[in-house]
Amino acid sequence: MEKLCRLFGHSRQAYYQHHKYDHQQSLNEEIILEMVRDKRKLMSRIGVRKLLEMITPGLLRQSLEIGRDAFFDLLREHGLLIRKRKRKVITTYSRHWLKKYPNLIKELIIDRPNQVWVSDITYIETDQGFMYLFLITDAYSRKILGYHLSESLKTTGAIKALEMAFSNSLYPLDGLIHHSDRGIQYCSGDYVDLLQDRHVQISMTAKGDPLENAIAERVNGILKDEWIHHTNYKTKTQATAHLDEIIQIYNNIRPHSSCDMLTPEQSYLKSGVLKKRWKTYPRKKLTEVLSEMES
Repeated sequence: MEKLCRLFGHSRQAYYQHHKYDHQQSLNEEIILEMVRDKRKLMSRIGVRKLLEMITPGLLRQSLEIGRDAFFDLLREHGLLIRKRKRKVITTYSRHWLKKYPNLIKELIIDRPNQVWVSDITYIETDQGFMYLFLITDAYSRKILGYHLSESLKTTGAIKALEMAFSNSLYPLDGLIHHSDRGIQYCSGDYVDLLQDRHVQISMTAKGDPLENAIAERVNGILKDEWIHHTNYKTKTQATAHLDEIIQIYNNIRPHSSCDMLTPEQSYLKSGVLKKRWKTYPRKKLTEVLSEMES
């Protein structure tokens, strides 16, 4: 590394500072993108300038800021600008330099527990600041196997959720696929190593299309819309305690129309294709339907 740095006229310190900056910049951008997606669930066609005005107070509370042009560029690169409805969806551009993996579940029929786990990250606002919820969900049963509420978006939160999922799994991990977006946490060396040590296959979304990680988005939306958005958390401790209660209710009491009206805990003990008790929509309308279900 030292020889390479000298070859290009830079010091090793400058090289590592550059990658540290890139990592922190990616984390900051993920916070902004998650806030944008959250607002868009309620107002799917709201413009970029109005969006920036709406999220600015939350950014200031996190000591973050972004200019108008940089905000436009960020949303453009992730396919989040408002487009004419006939335009083709733009492929998502991933900004970080870490390795990305192909989507392995696009045409997969999921008919058993521990066939596919899906992951997602969202934020919870408290009077003491934001917290970040890392989720690991079994795609077959919709059971939340692992979760962690963190004060930062660092990879350690994702790792703790994954370790909990491994601990809570009732079945062997043979053939398991871990599916996520291309967030820097899921591409990080420590996270990838943990999956590969357990011989878990790695799958990631390829586009900015919510359908590519629809199950994770749906579970995220249920937790927010049925519990989190209706609670004013005074402290981070209160949010953490309430989350434990929410997950227990979600897993053990709340039935799912996607799992033949069974609870996730009941579904996790089944096998074979579960009956879907919902209306089938044309693909072109499915994105709008999912948004309505989550809002």
